[in-house]
Amino acid sequence: MARINDNYLKLQAGYLFPEIARRVNTFCEANPEANVIKMGIGDVTQPLCPAVVEAMHKAVDEMAVRETFRGYGPEKGYSFLRDAIAKNDYQDRGIEIQSDEIFVSDGSKCDSANLLDIFGSDNVIAVLDPVYPVYVDTNVMAGHTGQADSQGRYEKLVYMPVTAESNFEPAIPTEHVDLIYLCYPNNPTGTVATREMLEKWVAYAKEHNAIIFYDAAYEAFISEENVPRSIFEIEGAKDVAIELRSFSKTAGFTGTRCAFTVIPKGLVGKTASGESQSIHALWNRRQSTKFNGVSYPVQCGAAAAYSPEGKQQISELVAFYMNNAKLLREGLTSVGFQVFGGINAPYVWLRTPGELSSWDFFDELLEKSHIVGTPGSGFGAAGEGYFRLSAFNSLENTVTAIERIQKSVAANV
Repeated sequence: MARINDNYLKLQAGYLFPEIARRVNTFCEANPEANVIKMGIGDVTQPLCPAVVEAMHKAVDEMAVRETFRGYGPEKGYSFLRDAIAKNDYQDRGIEIQSDEIFVSDGSKCDSANLLDIFGSDNVIAVLDPVYPVYVDTNVMAGHTGQADSQGRYEKLVYMPVTAESNFEPAIPTEHVDLIYLCYPNNPTGTVATREMLEKWVAYAKEHNAIIFYDAAYEAFISEENVPRSIFEIEGAKDVAIELRSFSKTAGFTGTRCAFTVIPKGLVGKTASGESQSIHALWNRRQSTKFNGVSYPVQCGAAAAYSPEGKQQISELVAFYMNNAKLLREGLTSVGFQVFGGINAPYVWLRTPGELSSWDFFDELLEKSHIVGTPGSGFGAAGEGYFRLSAFNSLENTVTAIERIQKSVAANV
């Protein structure tokens, strides 16, 4: 009889967002007249910018002509895109990342999971709490954890709580860990890492021969000058870090799929016998075997995001979403909610009113205001008592949502 991967049976209930969808569908079936505003899943709502669309159209036309048709592309990505990434995201900012250290992919979510292919099962893994669920669930699927406790925390994972009481800064582990997941600007809390904080993490990683998976998918939303945009701004980070970035939120590619991962050529791990092994070489081998690359039209569209027109249009797109975040933050604060984030990230993280749990507030917000958000406890035990709202929506829906919350829910704050 065929055996399944029993590790999947350790997963809690269901992935967070399908559970949200289930509850919303149940409510909508019972209340078909309700005009539900969805501010839960961080999916973009505005169309691709004109420069990107034009580049994609041109690329599709090329695919219709024998002389310009392209089949399999390079697994690491076309050089025209990797060169643009290296120059604009790194070299122009004084960071020495070369184009051959960049791997183009179909999403940071995929990469954060697939990276586990090249790391052993006996690594000690540290995650923030609350945390983007993919980091935890993919380690569960890979057999890197034990069972979950009553709070949903898995054995063998090191959880680092980030709450208002700690100013959303995780404490450096007192024990040894091998792999560290950091996400800044942070999903779900919308908070950011200071330069001093990242310096501490790089120092820890060097001392413990650890590797940091640094998810910078929301880098484009940073508005404050003193906030690091890349972990590679920190001296020595190229020796201990992998950086993941995405065009999904920056350029609206959630349905188009394009991202990239930066693995410095000098980054090494250890074999079972203690010998050093290039992480860059292992990832290149993994991608060459299991991945055939992102489509040519999509990569052309991503490259157009770095054109003068693309940069301007994407800047306007980011500003649009961040204005929504500002309105959410100010509107909720004005009626007594304790609100975090929304300054350098498109997420607002708030304390639930009264004694309501995260899921109870989810249900109340849906029933009374017809608004969908994300319960903080769905991101981890330390997220209990918090709630996330996304700024990825229309201006009209954002304003309407604020008005509804102020009228129907704020009375309980």
